[in-house]
Amino acid sequence: MTQGFAAVDVIRAKRDGHELSDAQIDWVIDAYTRGTVADEQMSALAMAILLNGMTPAEIARWTAAMIASGERLDLSGVGRPTVDKHSTGGVGDKITLPLAPLVASFGVAVPQLSGRGLGHTGGTLDKLEAIPGFRTRLGADEFADQLRTVGAAVCAASDALAPADRKLYALRDVTGTVESIPLIASSIMSKKIAEGTGALVLDVKVGSGAFMKDVGSARELARTMVELGGAAGVRTVALLTDMSVPLGLAVGNGIEVAESVQVLAGGGPADVVELTLALAREMLAAAGLPDADPEGALATGKAMDAWRAMVVAQGGDPDAPLPTPKEVELLRAESSGVVAGLDAYGVGVAAWRAGAGRARKEDPVSAAAGVLLHRRPGEWVERGDVLAELRADDPARIPAALADLRAAVTVADAAPERPPLVIDRIA
Repeated sequence: MTQGFAAVDVIRAKRDGHELSDAQIDWVIDAYTRGTVADEQMSALAMAILLNGMTPAEIARWTAAMIASGERLDLSGVGRPTVDKHSTGGVGDKITLPLAPLVASFGVAVPQLSGRGLGHTGGTLDKLEAIPGFRTRLGADEFADQLRTVGAAVCAASDALAPADRKLYALRDVTGTVESIPLIASSIMSKKIAEGTGALVLDVKVGSGAFMKDVGSARELARTMVELGGAAGVRTVALLTDMSVPLGLAVGNGIEVAESVQVLAGGGPADVVELTLALAREMLAAAGLPDADPEGALATGKAMDAWRAMVVAQGGDPDAPLPTPKEVELLRAESSGVVAGLDAYGVGVAAWRAGAGRARKEDPVSAAAGVLLHRRPGEWVERGDVLAELRADDPARIPAALADLRAAVTVADAAPERPPLVIDRIA
């Protein structure tokens, strides 16, 4: 039991710009987890943190206190080096699906605890559940055993892992305090450190479809997380990657699985392959295999074998057909020209409105809904050419989704220069 404080005194201290002590942080996280500190009090403290920030020492202690609120997994008995990847979320970001089995095919364990989609960003668990029979809930022993035998496991985190973060995350979502870099960094890193991985590669997205809209904020978040990981003994590196345009051509659940399988079969869109390989190289180097050849593992089918083994281990059928939509609406070019813009946020919202995402955590999602792009920025189109197709199960969802999709695509005389897919590396 930590030393007691009055919640209002902790709130006032941060409101007035003071640095919280280790004891204050330990107490407030513990008391909030137990229900002694009320939601409205933690809301006020979160707002004070958003407005006044935190020192590196405060962020480190806040993260440690959230880890201490629950269990910490011990993966030392897995018998393989462990390395995980975390993305800050984007549109068409299906990279975990080909990446985890690709890295696992080299004898590395990838303990991927993933989440569900909310709003315009998709969730890895929602995508995998489009595969008939796939289970995203694994017990601790089952999780460890799958890492030993298959090498990759992608599932939901246990409720016992960083429960303080689960409670605080839900609160931030409804109190306008999501954007705080100290709170984002501690939220992500408390879960990843508690997961027990030996190394971590972060994919910090930048652009309209990302949480961080500008490179400066993304770089600050990445540096903060890399420092937190290093201080906790987890080898951590971050890549800043572009999310102004959706990744790949598929945005949805089942269609992103299909595109991931194309990558594992040695094909797929060039940008998805590029980012998968960039992150795989970082993960393999962190696991002690700097000379591994992930490109070769895609070409030979080695990565596909690991994918199939992972799907089967989690109850899925890798050969089963994926869900198909009841409604398909085509978006056609209204004029000839070059695709100059393909706004990631707008495409993500269109997929969400079609049924691929949720507005609240408890909402169901459609496995078949989404957007399949037919053109990318820089490509020439004639008037009447298909730019994209909108997929939905409910025809009532089509009009609003189609309006968002149309607004996301710009056809002009020329396309502006795009930033590189990998913008920066922070270690």
